[in-house]
Parts: sequence; C-alpha cells; structure tokens
Amino acid sequence: MTLRRVALAALALILLAAGLLIVFQRPIGARVLARIADTQVGRDSVTTMPDGLNVALCGTGSPLPDPTRAGPCSAVIVGGKVFLVDSGEGAARNLSRMGIPAGRIEAIFLTHFHSDHIDGLPPVLLQRWVGGTHTQPTPLYGPEGVEAVAAGFNAAYALDSGYRTGHHGPEVAPPTGHGATPMVFSAQAAAGPDGVVVYNAGGLVVRAFTVDHGPVSPAVGYRFDYGGRSVVFSGDTAVSAHLNAMATGADLLIHEALQPALLSAIEHRLDQRELPNLAQVMRDIVDYHATPEQAADAAQAAGVDALVLNHLVPPQPLAYGYPAFLGDAPKHFDGPITVGEDGMLFSLPQGGDRIIRKRLF
Repeated sequence: MTLRRVALAALALILLAAGLLIVFQRPIGARVLARIADTQVGRDSVTTMPDGLNVALCGTGSPLPDPTRAGPCSAVIVGGKVFLVDSGEGAARNLSRMGIPAGRIEAIFLTHFHSDHIDGLPPVLLQRWVGGTHTQPTPLYGPEGVEAVAAGFNAAYALDSGYRTGHHGPEVAPPTGHGATPMVFSAQAAAGPDGVVVYNAGGLVVRAFTVDHGPVSPAVGYRFDYGGRSVVFSGDTAVSAHLNAMATGADLLIHEALQPALLSAIEHRLDQRELPNLAQVMRDIVDYHATPEQAADAAQAAGVDALVLNHLVPPQPLAYGYPAFLGDAPKHFDGPITVGEDGMLFSLPQGGDRIIRKRLF
C-alpha cells in the first residue's frame, strides 16, 4: 500500500470517528456525565484520611484574579470533623471538588474581615446547613467584629433561607439551622504571649493570636494542636514576632506571601495604562504582607518542619514561575517550602513526624 493510500485511509478513519462522535454526541455525553456523577457526586475523602491533623487547601488565592485559585480558605480535618480557616470566594466549590462534605463542617474561624476572606461564606453556610440537615447555625469564630459579619450575612440571606425551607421542607432545611452564630473572642486576650484558647473539644485545641496586618485590626492567626501534631495559620500579616513565637515547634506553617519583585510589573503596567488608583493599591499592599523570604524567616525562627505558602500575590497560574515567586526563600529556611495550590492535602498522622502530601483534585 502506497503512502498516499495510507494517508487517505487514516483520513477516512478520522472523518468516520468524527462523524460517529457527532451522530452519537447525545448518548456519549450522557454516559460521560453519568460516569462523572458515579465517581464524584457524594464522594467523601474524609473517611480515608489518617487519624491526626489533615490540612486541605481549599483556596490559596488573593483578591487579584487567578483562574487556578479560589479565595483564601484552608480546611483542618480532625476525627471526621471539618474546621475552616477563612472562606474566600470559591471555597464551597473547591470543598466539593476535594470530596470534603460541607455537612461535616463543625466551625469556621476567621482571621480578619477583609472581603476576600469572607466573600465565600454564603455558599459554605448553605451547603453545610442543608448537606448536614443541621438544626443550629454554623459557629463562626473571630475577634470583635465577627458579630457584624454574621448578622450581615444572616440578614442578606434571610429571604433565601425561607425559600429553601419552603421548597425542600423542614426535614431537609430546618429553619433554625441556616446562617452563622458569632463566637466572639477578645483580640486583647489573643495579643497575650500564649494567645487565647478559642476551641477545646475532642482532643483538638485551637488558639488565636494577633498578627500585624495594620491598618486592619483586629487580625489574628490560629494554631491547631491535636494528637501531638500542630499546624499554624498566619492569616494576613507582615513580619510578626508574635506569629514566630506561637508557631514555635509546630509541624506545619501555612503562611501568606507576596513577592514585590513580581508585583511591581503589574503596578508598572497599570501606571502605563493610566489606572492610577489600581496602581496605588499595588503600592499600598506591600507594607502589610510578608514576602516569601520573610515567611521563610518565620519558619526558620519558629523551628517548624515544613512551610506552605498561600494567599499568593501576585497570582501564580503556572508552576514554572514558582522559582521567581520564591526568590531567595529557600536560602532562608532549612526545611521544605511548598507553593500552595488548591486541592493539596497535608496529612500529619498521630504518633510520628511524617507529613504526607497528596492531591484531592
């Protein structure tokens, strides 16, 4: 058979396959969607997690648009219960993609009240309420001011919650379970040398401590301790001696990071395009965030085992660019540094010092 005949035969097969895909598009599409539903819908990855502290990144982005990252959100899974630290836009979507049922959420801890840390709350509250048929609102922990956040969202979604109960019935959507209940703790107490215990149940102890995100105040981080393992969340902060002290000896530090060397390119382009307000915002945000190098310094000073960077500024849609984002951070910390990505899971089993990393999507 000549090369020409081989090419013609291959072309004929390609056209035939394309024709079959078009003719049978509807049943093929239905089968594909059924397969996706069979493998994804109702998936519960929590049941396969080891006993210990499990940390899932449900959002590693910032207010700057990044198609690969949701807003700030981390999930701590202990004993089958889920605790969120912040709930940025897209948090509920990513929890579902990771197979972490919102109905398992025990409580949400807010680091501060910037919009990007709370604008994903409504879908999370809704899915937690209906997904778990909860009869009590979601406990929402935070320093003074969390009352206003809870009241605002409860008021904004009061009509919606009534529709849900009216449509699905009180057995599915109990009218007493929607929204959030503020669990206020004192920022002054969190400023103490040992922070303040805000949650203590089932062997899990959560401490809040103040960080430096001025002029935003109060702003806090959290330390979770369970079964001899510990993880610390910085929240949004510049260099903070209090954070370093509270993270001392932790297994894992989840720390925000902003790389000024890369952000300057966005600032320059905004100036060129005569968008001075946005350019000024880029200049302003540098002074109340930490660089990757400073996050690495914090990890080194605290003696943690591993560092994960989140709340990435500017956006990092390609892993190829991570070395430029990290800068000299690897020279500042002896342990491993991970540029956080949505869907990552870090498991810290009891009875050892292992940190097991995997992906949930």
